[in-house]
Amino acid sequence: MSRSLSNPNARGLATGFVSAAMLVSPAMGAGAAASNPDFSGMWGRNTFDFEVLPTGPSPVQNLYRLPSGASDPTRPVGDYHNPLLKPEAAAIVKQRSDAALKGEIFPDPSARCAPYPPPFVFAMQLGVQMLQKKDEIVFLYNQDDQVRYVRLNGTHPVHVTPSWKGDSVARYEGDTLVIDTVGVKSGPLAVSDRYGTPFSRALHVVERYRLIDGRQAKRAAELHEKSAGRLGGGVGPTATDPVYDKGLQLIFTVEDDGVFTMPWSASITYQKNDRPWQEQVCAENPVEVSGKRTAIPEADKPDF
Repeated sequence: MSRSLSNPNARGLATGFVSAAMLVSPAMGAGAAASNPDFSGMWGRNTFDFEVLPTGPSPVQNLYRLPSGASDPTRPVGDYHNPLLKPEAAAIVKQRSDAALKGEIFPDPSARCAPYPPPFVFAMQLGVQMLQKKDEIVFLYNQDDQVRYVRLNGTHPVHVTPSWKGDSVARYEGDTLVIDTVGVKSGPLAVSDRYGTPFSRALHVVERYRLIDGRQAKRAAELHEKSAGRLGGGVGPTATDPVYDKGLQLIFTVEDDGVFTMPWSASITYQKNDRPWQEQVCAENPVEVSGKRTAIPEADKPDF
């Protein structure tokens, strides 16, 4: 299914948000250890895509640039020449890039109102809230009402049943929350970024969250916006607070020997939000943003 948006140029632009009333929560669960970092509150950023780290291989980036040199967020033309991509994956990215150049939309979880798997969720979501409980971490994301559950101090089953968001287990390492995810469901919507880069059932993602200095977060956000393009203009769609003394940093590593030639890492930097998220509705709709009609999926046998 595809999303209905009023702005024909806003493929994937996150201008809507989850109702703020749904997101009120205590700062920490009563059972949370006092020594664990407190990631409570709403965190946001004002552009898409992964931030490139100073060293190591770079994730797939946009070939389509605005006159300013920044990425055009409405035209996701992935760099299929990236040496990270195995030939089969590069061919898929090229096919989808060619479609994007024509203004066509290739299937991804955002365009189809489907669950966002990691690492796609990091590239697409502009806002996040973490509810730290005794036995789990709950992630609330502002776009498309996405919720993700992560078990604390658990282990992966011997045989993982693939699911949209995979099987995620977490642990605290000092001031850092570490999340390990496997078993993410592959298929037509299995993309790891906004450029249609695929992933296989071998996908393994490790996330590391920690609080950083607010000035460091502001500098990182500005640097990324210069490259990736700021959304919304003015204060931006998430209205981040530039003077808050803390930021939230995610550094993650992706391994998938079915798609990539080597592991790669990237980061996401969030700043504190200074206003509630706005409500957004992602409804089933066979009409694409471009006006093209998409066939409604049909099952040839009952699910139960």
